[in-house]
Amino acid sequence: MRKAAASDIDAMMEIIDEAKALLKADGSTQWQDGHPDKDMLMNDIENGFARVLIVDGEVAGTATLMTSADPNYAKIEGAWQDTTNTYATIHRIAISSKYRGMKLSKFFFSNLISDTYAQGIHHMRIDTHKLNLRMQHIAKEFGFEYTGIIYVPDAIDGKRLAYELNMVK
Repeated sequence: MRKAAASDIDAMMEIIDEAKALLKADGSTQWQDGHPDKDMLMNDIENGFARVLIVDGEVAGTATLMTSADPNYAKIEGAWQDTTNTYATIHRIAISSKYRGMKLSKFFFSNLISDTYAQGIHHMRIDTHKLNLRMQHIAKEFGFEYTGIIYVPDAIDGKRLAYELNMVK
């Protein structure tokens, strides 16, 4: 895993488009309103938040590791476990269809958590649509705990399940 560069944008968008199709096939409305889009990913790259997973020299996955407060998390139906410490958020994570079924999402998640910890941040958050069972499974597998409902800007359905991981319990 490494920080994404502007030269990675086409591969990142291809992976995001494949993920949009997979979510749609699952019946989820997540990512069906046009986002994430190229401008959003370029913004992630410019802010140093975008990460890519590299396999045999090829971009196999993309994710955003946001290390600033996420305004969508300011209000929650439920309660965050920790509201005082800095947290990182995993957003826009997807694996290329060429590499699905190889358990790379676990490897990618592990790298994102390690990256966060190495930055001195010991608290993470993630959110997903109620029909995105893949993301719910992997979040729980890595110890993220369900904390409530948040809302994100989404033209179809902005309701998201929120999860939190505290690495200093």
